[in-house]
Order: sequence, then C-alpha cells, then structure tokens
Amino acid sequence: MTESARMSQTAHASRHHPTRLRWWTELPLIAVVYVAYSAGRLVVRGDVSTAVDHGLAILHLEGLLHIDFERPLNRLFTSTPEIGIPADFLYAAPHYLVTPAILVWLFRRYPARYRAARTWLMVSTLLGLIGFSLMPTCPPRLLDAGHGFVDTMAQFSSYGWWGAEASAPRGLGGMTNQYAAMPSLHVGWALWCGVMLWRYGRGPATKVLAVVYPLLTTVVVMGTANHYFLDAVAGAAVMGAGLLLTRPSMRLADRVKARLGLGSADGTSTVVSGGCETSAGEHIPGQRISSTGSATADDSTPAATR
Repeated sequence: MTESARMSQTAHASRHHPTRLRWWTELPLIAVVYVAYSAGRLVVRGDVSTAVDHGLAILHLEGLLHIDFERPLNRLFTSTPEIGIPADFLYAAPHYLVTPAILVWLFRRYPARYRAARTWLMVSTLLGLIGFSLMPTCPPRLLDAGHGFVDTMAQFSSYGWWGAEASAPRGLGGMTNQYAAMPSLHVGWALWCGVMLWRYGRGPATKVLAVVYPLLTTVVVMGTANHYFLDAVAGAAVMGAGLLLTRPSMRLADRVKARLGLGSADGTSTVVSGGCETSAGEHIPGQRISSTGSATADDSTPAATR
C-alpha cells in the first residue's frame, strides 16, 4: 500500500468513525458541566428580597405590555386537575430525560453533527447560569398569594414524587435554587431539542414533535407558575446567543487542545501530510468534487451553527 493510500484510509476511518472510543470521555464531560450547572444554581441563590423585586418588576412589565399569559394559564391549571396534574409531570420529568436522550441519539446516529450540537447546549446552559447570577428572580408561585398565583406542584404534590418545593424529590427541596427563574432553561433546552428533532429527525411525526415539545413546555412552565412569559423569552434568547458562540467556542477548544498536544477536540485524529500530495485524479474520502474536478474539503458543521 502506498503512503498516499494509507493516508487516505486513515482520513476515511477518522471521518466515518469519529465517536469510536470516545463515549467514555463524553459522559464525564457532560456530567461535569451538569454538576457545575446544578451547583452553580445552588450557590448563586441571591437575596430573597431582590429576587422578589425582580419577579414583581417582570410581572409589572408584562402587565403594561399585556403579555402576562401566566395568570389565566395558572388559573386553568389550578382549577382543572385533569390539566394541572399532567402538566406537573411534564414540568418535572422531560427536562431531565428528553435532552439526554437526544444527545445520545445524535452521538450514535449523527456523530459528525454531535460536537456542534453538544457545544451549543453547553454554552447556552453556562450563559443561563450567568443569568441566574446576575438576576435572581422569584417565580410566580413564590410571590405573595395576593398576586393570584397558585403553586400547582404543591397543590398536586400527592400525585407525584416531588414535594412542595419545586420539582425536587420530597425532602430535597433545600438542595435547589428556587429563585433561578430567569432565564427559563426548561424552555431553552426544549427549544434545542426541537431544533435537533426538526433538523435530523425523519417523518412528519418527528417534525410535529419538534414544534409541539418547546411550545408545550412554554405553556407548562407558565401554567404551573414556575416561570413568567418573559423568562421563556429569555430562555430562547440565551439559546440564540449560545448558537452564535458555538463555532468560536469550538475553535477555542481546538486551539487549547492543540497547545496541550491532545489532538482534535472532536475525537478525530489529525493527519499531517508532511508535504505529500495526492496523485492526479485522487482525492481524500469525504471531499466534494467541484464542477472543475478539483476536490474541496467536506464541511461537516451543521447549518444551524454556520
């Protein structure tokens, strides 16, 4: 086998098996980010009176703009157990189940797209933590009862595993930051899931789910009095900012790993030609051939991050 053929074979294997032998590095990475996010939410609790002031300011602004949709939704959820109880389950579970499931699905089915998608989610989550730090916000359910909100999760807690303190399991409410309402990462993560399902899912049912899931999540977080409408808007804005920062973050990670001699950040090996050139008519697998017959590098970056 010629040197050129060996290089082509290596490049082919590197491109088509980017996730092989890398799952054990991905799991700790995601776990570290999630633990940092959870710990950060707990640490940056903020002053309760300040959080209440922020919540009332949001509620006042929404009233001026006539976008305080959480009020009628909360009344509906509170007065109709057939709606309120399923909504509580939807708030407590999918946020922690659907997102990891889609990450695993992308890792296995679309390895070339996985790194950008994962980076987008992680960067946005860290931006959300900054939001919690800068603006601790009291959710509607914790405002004085005179403001007209009822905590549906406390009202229907006997139907689920959670107690009267948010969606945490009974007895663990003290380990959560109940004033981390702005932005709503329930909505942000659901939006990310919707984009992934829309872009990479197949069939009309998947497309419908891609639209329904983030919209339903937005309704649920308001109806259960866990978030204001502007929290949901901020959650979407954070995801947009994270998307813009995805490619710069990936380039920065590549430079850091190159300096440390750890290879490519996406788990693929870097093939250095050492000045060798392919013979006439040859091209590296994965390259696109232009109309003039020349080979151009395949761009595996998802359009969502371009």
